[in-house]
Amino acid sequence: MQAVIHQFELQKDSITFYFKWVASIIQILGYAATAFELTPWNTYLFLAGISGWLVVGLLWNDKAIILIHVIALAVMLAGTLS
Repeated sequence: MQAVIHQFELQKDSITFYFKWVASIIQILGYAATAFELTPWNTYLFLAGISGWLVVGLLWNDKAIILIHVIALAVMLAGTLS
């Protein structure tokens, strides 16, 4: 049973590793798109990056990461839809 739990933790850590790096790179691209006034691509990139970090927060059960990214996602969606 311990081996199964350990294997699950390794898979979860691997998934989280990729999510956080891909989300970070996407958010950096969002900052670059903002700097070069590439709208609406900057917004789309930020939405993807924020969503990725929200997934990381959920996988880690980290309430601070979840809170900031739920709020950021809501604000970005409200701005996009207005």
